[in-house]
Amino acid sequence: MQTIGAYEAKTHFSALLEQVEKGERVIITKHGRPIVTMSPVEGTDQMTKRAAIEKIKALAKTRTLGGLDWKSLRDEGRR
Repeated sequence: MQTIGAYEAKTHFSALLEQVEKGERVIITKHGRPIVTMSPVEGTDQMTKRAAIEKIKALAKTRTLGGLDWKSLRDEGRR
């Protein structure tokens, strides 16, 4: 984990973002005191995304508009 002063962090912000993107954590200090920690956002993996998409598709197949046309509903809402 890297520690860097606020002024230097401001000066080299783009480089810090690249380091964080690669998985490194950075602590930014002000007058020697730790103020903030930059860390990468925990993302979801592709399998989780695909599973969610498949669940949405399966749900969509079980739902209907009861014979109504979605375009007529859209146009009715515009009036």
